[in-house]
Formats: sequence, C-alpha cells, structure tokens
Amino acid sequence: MGAAEIPSFKLNDGSVIPSVGMGCYMGGGAFTEKQVHDMCQKAIKAGYRHFDTAPGYGNEQQVGDAIRDSGISRSEFYITTKLANGDHHRVREAFEESLKRLDMEYIDLYLLHWPQASAGDIDFSQINAPNMALPPDEHPTFVETWKEIEKLLGTGKVRSIGVSNFSIKTLEELLPQCSVVPATNQVELHPCLPQDDLKAYCASKGILLTAYSPLGRSKSFFGEQHLICDLAAKGTVIVPKSENESRIQANIQLLKLSEEDMHEVDVFHSKPGMHKSLVPFHADDGSVYGWKYEWLGWNMTKGGVVPQ
Repeated sequence: MGAAEIPSFKLNDGSVIPSVGMGCYMGGGAFTEKQVHDMCQKAIKAGYRHFDTAPGYGNEQQVGDAIRDSGISRSEFYITTKLANGDHHRVREAFEESLKRLDMEYIDLYLLHWPQASAGDIDFSQINAPNMALPPDEHPTFVETWKEIEKLLGTGKVRSIGVSNFSIKTLEELLPQCSVVPATNQVELHPCLPQDDLKAYCASKGILLTAYSPLGRSKSFFGEQHLICDLAAKGTVIVPKSENESRIQANIQLLKLSEEDMHEVDVFHSKPGMHKSLVPFHADDGSVYGWKYEWLGWNMTKGGVVPQ
C-alpha cells in the first residue's frame, strides 16, 4: 500500500508535516526489538509516513531499521525525535546520537521533549521513581537548552525544531528570548483535554500544535474513528499509537464529520468529570517528572490537571 491520502500542514519555517503520524512510545512495560519493528512495518504497510520517536522510548534504532527495511525512499518519510531530559546540557552530542541510532542523514523535526532538565535519564515507566529533575531556576534552563537546539539548524541535519509539553507559561518565558520560534508544540490533546486556550495562543504565535494520546489511553472510549478526523480537521497534527494492525489501519482513515458530530466532540470535555488529563505522568506528590504543576504552568481543576 502506498502512502495514505492524508492532509498536511505547513509549519512556520515553510516545511510541511503530515497531519497523522505513528506514535512509537511503547508504554511503560518491556518490549522487544521485533515488537517495534513489526509495529512500524504494519504502519508503513497501512500508509503511514510520519513516525514519532524519542530516546526515552528506547526504540530509535528499531524505528530506523523498519523504515530502511521497507525499501521506500527516506525522502517519503517524516521523522520526529526528541531531546531527552537528561541531555539538556549536551544538545549537540545527544542529537548526533539519535541520528546515529536512526541511521539517517537528517531528522525532519527535533523536539525539546520536556522543559525540565534532569541530572540523569528519566525512566518513563516509573512516574514515582527517585526525582532527578532540576528545579527551574537551576541550569541549564529550557531557554538555554533551546538556544543550543537552534544551533542544530546550521548543521543541515535537521529541518525543523520545536518543543513538547510546553504551556502558555513556559512559552511566554521562551519566546521573548529565542531567535527561532518553535515550529510545533507537542502536547496531550484529546476530547477530554481540548487545550483550546493553548491552541489559540500557539496559533497567535505561528506554532502548530501536535496532539499526543489523541485517543486517550488504550482502554478508553476514544477508539472511535471520527475523533481522529475531528482533531486533524481542526488544524492539529496527531500521533496516535497502537501495535494492533487493524487499529493502525483504522487510525489513518480520516472520515468527514457532520456539524452535529463535531459539536458533540467539541463539548465533550464540558461534561462532569471529563475535563482532565488521561496520561499516567502525574506523581502522587502533585508533580510531573520532578516539576511541580506551577513550574510547568499547569493548573488543577475539579476534573483533573489542565495544562495552561
């Protein structure tokens, strides 16, 4: 099967990003190299050409192998990877290591994965693991880290740069001090957490939102196809994740919604108990990977945690 006919969006640097990508995070459990390779091969067969990985996912090499093994030209793919929290002090080295693991000449989009730096690699499978995150007033700050990421554009090995998990608060700290406005901001976004304020703010700055966990978690009700189309149709890139071949195929099929369906999705978060985060990032002490909600710019609400 060739690449699926899906919409693309133009970023503020003039490059184009597919509106649907394959999220390669495998969850907190153990996984095999074959598992990752097979998932990516199924996705390529289904028509995916946008793949989203990260050092913290532990599978950059397998994603790169699957893409090469497909026999399809690298130029047909859009590859996103990220800077790990423990590498804020060594941006260039970490970038080169990702490039080597992927075994590619360039990366399409490189993201600052989280604003918080850590004294070591964060274990994405252990939310309550010993805290290694550095307070926001300790170096390197995410502004300093971003300035180093900007320098990567001069290498010719990355085409676009962006951020992830940034709120209005952290963006307001970053934007006045950066030379390159992030091309995108990848955040949790789905009908329970539509992020309308953040989306409007980013749009006013020329930053495209990318939604991770657009279907919530695997056991949630977000497996319905029309929700993907809703998010894509609103001008948001989405990166759903699945290993199941039928769901991989279904997730890339975009269906046209009626105005009534769109309204139902738009107001879903307003129902009692529905406006909340669905990802398992929130530690018992009210923090995310070592940073307090207030440092991240996230507010507590009756329905849960809402990034602002």
